[in-house]
Amino acid sequence: MNDDQRPENGTFDPEKLAEISRSVCRILDLLGLDRTDPNLTETPERVAKMYLELFRGLDEGAEPKVTLFPNDEHYTAMVIEKDIPFYSMCSHHLIPFYGHAHMAYIPNDKIIGLSKMPRIVDFYAHRPQLQERLTEQVAGYLYEKLAPQGVMVVVEARHLCVEMRGIKKPGAMTVTSAIRGIFFNRPVREEFLDLLNRRG
Repeated sequence: MNDDQRPENGTFDPEKLAEISRSVCRILDLLGLDRTDPNLTETPERVAKMYLELFRGLDEGAEPKVTLFPNDEHYTAMVIEKDIPFYSMCSHHLIPFYGHAHMAYIPNDKIIGLSKMPRIVDFYAHRPQLQERLTEQVAGYLYEKLAPQGVMVVVEARHLCVEMRGIKKPGAMTVTSAIRGIFFNRPVREEFLDLLNRRG
């Protein structure tokens, strides 16, 4: 999908939109809902547009373009960006999960533009996901592109599949982490977790 077809620009692939809309119509019919109800007449297209927007991370060419800079100051301490909000869809039930991602790396020869770190999270969140996979993908992408001494990513999220159905436990928080490089050293990892816990 090229830039002028991207959901954020208000347009969608018309063939995908029509096909998803037809599928949603079928679901509504199987549920015994009256699609002539004014509240439902435009629901199939609205749902189709929503899915195309929420899953735009699957589009060809959607991968973020990261801006890297030479580490001219020879900075070798930890760089942390925390409390990055995200929303995603659980691939098991297609129900939302949402929360915050926290990312840290220790640079070698390059540093990354800080605005790009949330873009990486956003890219992988916009597809059917598992929280564990999302965490690993973000860490792997940053480690591959930046070639730092190490990377660590922690994701905290609430899952509506846990809160709305099944066990029904509102407020339950799931925490996942992914580690690369020097963060396998316990003191480095503990430094990140200590800084992460200093809220405010």
